[in-house]
Amino acid sequence: MSGNDLPPIAAIDVGTNSIHMIVARVGANGTMEILARDREVVRLGKSGGDIKHLSDDAIERGVLVMERFVAMARQHGAFVRAVGTSAVREALNREEFLRQVEQRTGVRIEVISGEEEGRLIYVGVIHGLPLVEQRLCVCDIGGGSTEVVIGERGEVLFVRSEKIGAIRLTEQCFRRSRSARAVEACRKALAGEWSPVLDAARKVGWDEVVVTSGTWETLARVALGNGKSSAGQLHGRRIERDALSEAIERIVRAGSPRRIAEIAGVEAERADIITAGALIAERFLEQMNLPHVVVSTYALREGVVFDTAQHLRDQRQYHHLVHLRAATIEQMCQRYGVDRAHAQHVARLALQLFDGLHSLHGLGDAERELLEAAALLHDVGYHISPDQHHKHSYYIISNAVMPGFSSTEAEIIANVARYHRKSHPKSKHENFAALPQRWKRAVRWMAACLRIAEGLDRRRQQRVEAVHVEIGDDCIRIHSKAGGEIGIELWGAERRALLLEELSGRKIEFI
Repeated sequence: MSGNDLPPIAAIDVGTNSIHMIVARVGANGTMEILARDREVVRLGKSGGDIKHLSDDAIERGVLVMERFVAMARQHGAFVRAVGTSAVREALNREEFLRQVEQRTGVRIEVISGEEEGRLIYVGVIHGLPLVEQRLCVCDIGGGSTEVVIGERGEVLFVRSEKIGAIRLTEQCFRRSRSARAVEACRKALAGEWSPVLDAARKVGWDEVVVTSGTWETLARVALGNGKSSAGQLHGRRIERDALSEAIERIVRAGSPRRIAEIAGVEAERADIITAGALIAERFLEQMNLPHVVVSTYALREGVVFDTAQHLRDQRQYHHLVHLRAATIEQMCQRYGVDRAHAQHVARLALQLFDGLHSLHGLGDAERELLEAAALLHDVGYHISPDQHHKHSYYIISNAVMPGFSSTEAEIIANVARYHRKSHPKSKHENFAALPQRWKRAVRWMAACLRIAEGLDRRRQQRVEAVHVEIGDDCIRIHSKAGGEIGIELWGAERRALLLEELSGRKIEFI
């Protein structure tokens, strides 16, 4: 699929402070044409410490904005991808918000880890500035978290996401007072919490530092003394540290949100949280000992657009795990000592079964790709113990950092791997019950394919070279192409066919 064949892509960033959307078309040469852009302050997360609960009002505000944004995206005929960051991933009641959004828009928000958020921010930055050949250090200050990423030539070398954000810090430090004592306490807290991360980043090193986010753009406008600077005027602009330090001090001295809002360059809707954001920026500038920074207005949303475009191209062209996702799975297989010949063979057979059963399950490329990942990783639990290794596999996958996969996708992969043997998926299992409703059916079908594929390589000798599925009215026949005697393999598959029989309502025969 060429770039010109791609539909427009709508990237929606569901953040702690705001929900942003861009609708863009990505050209074959990697250029991006913005078709629409919108932003609305929602304040999903507003609590000290961990953002543990989304209020009913915040949920309703978020859902209404998502309805409007998705409707706008569909007017452009766009492929919609929404990602949820700090406030969504931390909330104990996030599923209620995700469920309401999906019911009212048809879009499922992907909850991404802080590390994946950092990677996507870096992807956006390198597509917006001619700096891909350099080693970049990128800092993005959000409402609930701040990401620091170091990358070179498109490869992420270092990424950390800390629970330090403009809203979170405002609630922690400035709920009662904005006195000099409160400011100093905030500075000490930042130094204590963030110093280890910044010290680790300094050891990696960089050629250039790029900053992005509403906080940094606000500081840049104040530093430049031009409150009307547009995003286009700020993008790629180098701002000296002295000018930024003066802007930070001016905001801190102003004290109250009312007086801060009078400073040219500060939006009224950001005036109550910019002090905290400015102090985060101050800590970054000082500890990293930076003479200047470069501003990028390309960040997470643009990263989602380019990442999605690449994924759509690759998924349709290669029809299997691609690029970053494949590298993530490969690294996990190496780390946990997976029997590669067995895992790859089981994955191949599982995909052949999945393809042959398509008329019954109706699942698509997205599910096929997750099945492949689960098949390659289904035995990682052996790293802990052969006994109950399917449960250990679930634990490892669900708790792993998996660049290229959303948290929901990682959970789906973990569940499919969990059910490659022993018990079928059941509602009484907490891991299965917690899945989004629309994914439960898909997990059952993917697990059914994986269970049979695992049985067909019971001796781990790859004797069953390929399978072909024949679907009848009351029977499914699975024909095996063999490279030797396969009696034990067929016996192993027959023992694992019950889930497929239940799903299809047909008897399973192996030939």
